[in-house]
Amino acid sequence: MIRTGALDVLPVRTAVPALERALDTHGTAVLCAPPGTGKTTLVPLVLAGLVGGAAGEGPVRKVIVAEPRRIAARAAARRMAWLLGEEPGGRVGFTVRGERAVGPDTVVEVLTTGVLLQRLQRDQELAGVDVVMLDECHERHLDADTVAAFLLDVRAALRPELRLVAASATTDAQGWARLLGDAPVVEAHGVSHPVETVWAPPVRPVRPPHGMRVDPALLTHVASVVRRALAERTGDVLCFLPGVGEITRVAGQLTGLDVDVLQVHGRAPAAVQDAVLAGSAGRRVVLATSVAESSLTVPGVRVVVDAGLAREPRTDHARGLSALTTVRVSQAASRQRAGRAGREAPGTVYRCWTEAEDTRLTRFPSPEIKVADLAAFALQTACWGDPSAAGLALLDPPPAGAMGAARDVLAAIGAVDADGRATGRGARMARLGLHPRLARALLDGAREVGARRAAEVVALLSEEPPREYGDDLTAAWRAARTGGDGYAGRWRQEVRRLVSGVDGARAGRSARDGAGAGGRGSGADSEDSVAGLVAALAFPERVARARGEGAFLMVSGTGAETAAGSRLRSAPWIAVAVADRPATAASARVRLAAVVDEDTARLAAGHLLSTADEVRWADGDVLARRVERLGAVELAVRALKSPPPALVREALLDGLRREGLGLLRWTPHARELRQRLAFLHRELGGGWPDVSEEALLARTDEWLEPELSRARRRSDLARIEAGQALGRLLPWATGEAARLDELAPERYEVPSGSRIRLDYGGAQPVLAVKLQEMFGLAETPAVAGVPVLVHLLSPAGRPAAVTADLASFWREGYRSVRAELRGRYPRHPWPEDPSDAAPTRYTKARQNRG
Repeated sequence: MIRTGALDVLPVRTAVPALERALDTHGTAVLCAPPGTGKTTLVPLVLAGLVGGAAGEGPVRKVIVAEPRRIAARAAARRMAWLLGEEPGGRVGFTVRGERAVGPDTVVEVLTTGVLLQRLQRDQELAGVDVVMLDECHERHLDADTVAAFLLDVRAALRPELRLVAASATTDAQGWARLLGDAPVVEAHGVSHPVETVWAPPVRPVRPPHGMRVDPALLTHVASVVRRALAERTGDVLCFLPGVGEITRVAGQLTGLDVDVLQVHGRAPAAVQDAVLAGSAGRRVVLATSVAESSLTVPGVRVVVDAGLAREPRTDHARGLSALTTVRVSQAASRQRAGRAGREAPGTVYRCWTEAEDTRLTRFPSPEIKVADLAAFALQTACWGDPSAAGLALLDPPPAGAMGAARDVLAAIGAVDADGRATGRGARMARLGLHPRLARALLDGAREVGARRAAEVVALLSEEPPREYGDDLTAAWRAARTGGDGYAGRWRQEVRRLVSGVDGARAGRSARDGAGAGGRGSGADSEDSVAGLVAALAFPERVARARGEGAFLMVSGTGAETAAGSRLRSAPWIAVAVADRPATAASARVRLAAVVDEDTARLAAGHLLSTADEVRWADGDVLARRVERLGAVELAVRALKSPPPALVREALLDGLRREGLGLLRWTPHARELRQRLAFLHRELGGGWPDVSEEALLARTDEWLEPELSRARRRSDLARIEAGQALGRLLPWATGEAARLDELAPERYEVPSGSRIRLDYGGAQPVLAVKLQEMFGLAETPAVAGVPVLVHLLSPAGRPAAVTADLASFWREGYRSVRAELRGRYPRHPWPEDPSDAAPTRYTKARQNRG
């Protein structure tokens, strides 16, 4: 019997007439309805004609409801079936990965978006389906965005009569309306009660989250806030935490309370989910992930405790790492969470951060298409016939870099061809309902070790085992086989699904004898070798070789470290299945891996195997060797006795670029020549060469040959006469080279007859000469028209004065210098008028004798 009373009180009922009109006239619509209004349960029943709409019960239509999570799909189907007085599998059913409750009378089927993607790839027309409702589209999950794009393609090309509803728990719906062809936006208003905000930050600072890690001090604080909320408020408490691990730890700190403590997340058993959604006469604390923001409505809640954290996918393409990471909650998500406290009555939200921090939160969570690994998305679009996704209607285009990285992965595993089109193998992978990496591991692993064992390991990789299973994949495999916990039950269910998904003949043979074709298929294979092979096939870039003290180098070039006490630390090679890289760490932290050997590494990452002659500058000299590599890991090295001269020359040039031209032989004459040429280039330009480091390195062919091509090592560079080589750059063709000594002479003859060396190392040439040798010279010396800076020295060669205007010095500066030096050097001449005195190198006595 239909529960009419429960249906009639759902607030969304008032919006149903407008929604039906929108679909009748436009074929698409956006429905905005807050959580708890009944959009997920009443609307599909009305659109299917199972309960009365604007004109009573209408013709029966087949309706598909797409939910982003399995827990939400099951809950929605159970609730709709209950409203009809039935069990799931009757007129309302559901299909999620590994579980199906659908019968011949089913007209409303609730699917996860992942399952709907698979169905669309098999049947693009969705034959027999009249309406598709995309629920929780505001969450911007990648599968939901992809499904929407494919359905719009279907409407445009095959099924214009197919009706689409995008249902959102927020009012930010204009983007979806534009995407659906300027679809009408229909709003339903729920009963909204006031929610008081209590700011409850930790007393002492806590470490910010990084990777999957959350500071235990924050979790202890959250548990204390839950206890505080129970003491200060009435009603059930709903506490939001980022993941299962955090829920478990907080639950452990709430023992001894006179309340039921329940845990809600995607891995929770169905019985627990049903108990949470059914309500209770007693008081409860419900610890939940973001699934309870809008996908599930928990009755009885008057208080929300928000830890302020969420999990989002992130991909480090440079390091080949992708995983969920802990982030600060967005403002939009925190509003959704707070609203759960006011759905049935006035409530309270305790936020575990400050009001000032709240203003700095991002407005909305990041769309998955912008931050997630896009390999699965790229394979779906390739199978759909649009490898670049350029022709798809998407709210946000996929980032070019992420799509390029995704296509590289797909090409490496044989899922797409050179044009990005899906191969037959790629189509088989897409049908398995796995990430393409795991699909490759299942198909290729089944051939090597048998379908059953390959499926068992892949099932472990598709849902990360609980932390208590450890970081050793083989040990986790044993724990799952013998375990009686919820994870082990889901694992066994997934294994059965995967075995049935492998090629029929191979799967049948493997299921019968437990082995696949080839030498690895024997039962004698160790669990380590099986787990290691399958993990390496899934993540070939993460095969890693030990480099001591629990540290490894992945073939991708990323460092990795295992935990203290881990069995993996002593392995020569491992295949890393799960790793994250803390923000301040130089290496990734291994969370799950398997022991492998070098042969397995070569097999799995064969596309990264290379042998090359390597001639380069390293550690101050030419290094010439033949290297066999697996990506960034050197497998074997031997010296090259006769490396190609061209490669040697390039290595020597690299050495000159790194360490400078000082590697050549620079005599004092060579350094002076370089300074003179630099002066002429600066002052005269023309054909006089630029002899700066950068310019000389750019013209090595013109001045360092043939000596550079004859050199083989660093010591040969030290024998190249730099001064002789520089002479090749002089402007010989114009004849200007012959004027070098005229324009920039090495020495300058002063009035005393001495030839003094000029220093061209500064901004202008410098002439350092004893003061008496310049007597009688009225004008400042010049070279190439540039005044020389005269450093006048005492008879002992010590600095006495510096001038660029000799005549001015004789008139104004000489008198004070004379007064100081005359008493110190009385045997030397100190005339009152130096401009008219005879220059000399000698004392007065020697001068008189001469």
